[in-house]
This record gives sequence, structure tokens and C-alpha cells, in this order.
Amino acid sequence: MRRLARHALRAALDGHLQPINKNKDINQMNFSSLPPKLDDCLIHGSGTGAELFIVEGDSASNAVSRIRKVQFQAVLPMQGKPLNALKATQKKVAGYVLFQALSDALGAGWGLEFEAPKLRFDRILLLMDADADGIHCGALMLMYFYRWMRPLLSDGKIEMVRAPLAEIHADGQHGPLYVYSEDHYRRLSVELKQQGARNITARRYRGLAGIDAEILATTCVNPVTRKTQPMGIADAEAAIAFFGGGV
Repeated sequence: MRRLARHALRAALDGHLQPINKNKDINQMNFSSLPPKLDDCLIHGSGTGAELFIVEGDSASNAVSRIRKVQFQAVLPMQGKPLNALKATQKKVAGYVLFQALSDALGAGWGLEFEAPKLRFDRILLLMDADADGIHCGALMLMYFYRWMRPLLSDGKIEMVRAPLAEIHADGQHGPLYVYSEDHYRRLSVELKQQGARNITARRYRGLAGIDAEILATTCVNPVTRKTQPMGIADAEAAIAFFGGGV
């Protein structure tokens, strides 16, 4: 409250703020409530092309922030595996730091108070590591959207970005071949051997931060070259069925 008062006084003295109505809810005042870990972009709102990447942690956030287009791409890191929003009570969901930050970043409320026209972004991109934990994190985020921001799913606002798991090199190949799952890795290795490829080597990435910046930009961040899959209600329900959502 002291910080709020100092801010209001300073702005009033500068002539930028009307006198405060003491009966007005603090949450309705014209102060930014954006989460501190959000690396925001410059443009926002429907039709602007603004995108919000949700990544697994600070290292991933830093890696993506370094190569994003600041004009229209924002980044928000998670801290650990998300809460299962289908099993948790509304009170617990409301107090969960990640979901608070996400709601503030999107600017459209949540639950019964969700208002899609107020969204600050055209797209929400789930960019997780290409491992079991990353798959689970993505599923848990879909569960949250399914219960508390379902219009984002029905309106096609959410996409899952396919981050590469590893790169494979072989003699005769023009550049690396990217693999996106363990099954893809096995199949591609067998195909190369059947084709007579020699000196086959693989480099597994240690999360998004372990991917070279140019490769990360091409495969995950650049809207023209990245691989994404739109997520709808059916995808969220499939995640619930597989991982268990308490419904």
C-alpha cells in the first residue's frame, strides 16, 4: 500500500493521474499488474498477431527471450510442474503462482469472469521440452485451460510447439536431421542404416536451453518455420483421459 501511495502521489504531481476515488477497487485502478517474470512484447490485442510462449523455467525463458521478436512475441516461464487444475479446488487454483501470472499476462480474467475480447494475445504457444516431463507439463496446462479458460481451446487460440529432442548427423546429409520423439529417433536411425549411411551420430538436447539459438529459432520460435499443432477441446480431453484429471 505504501508503494501504491507513493506511485499515485508522484503521478498526481506530474499531472498524469486524476484524484483517486477511495471507494474504487484497487484492482480497477490504472496500474500495471503484469507478472514480474513476463518478458512482454510491444503490441497486444486481437488481430495484432501477438504471441505468448509458455515455457518450463527460467533457463528456457532466457533462451527463447534472446531470439524472439520483441515486437509481437512474449515469454512466460513456469516454475516446476503445473498444478492439476482439474483436481484442485478453486481456492487452490486461484492462489497458484503460475496461474495467477498467466491470468495477469493474458488480461482476460478466468473462470466465470473470463472475457475473451480482453485477451492481450492472439495465440498462446505451449513450448515444452521434448521429454516425458515436458509432455506432462503440456497436458497439465491443457487441463487448466479446459477447466478455467475453455474458450481459448474452442476458439483455436492455443498451439503446442514441437521442440526437437535431438539432432542426427550422417555422412552425405546436408545438415542435421531433427527428431521429435524417442520413436522418431529409432525410426530415423534405422532408415539411415538401411540407406547405407555412415558415421551416424546423435546429439540429444538438454531442454530448450541446450538447443543452439539458430536451431531453436528455426524449429520453435519463427512463425514461418516452426512446427506447431493447434490444441482444441478434444486434445484437452485426450490429455485428461491419458493422465487422469479427476473427471
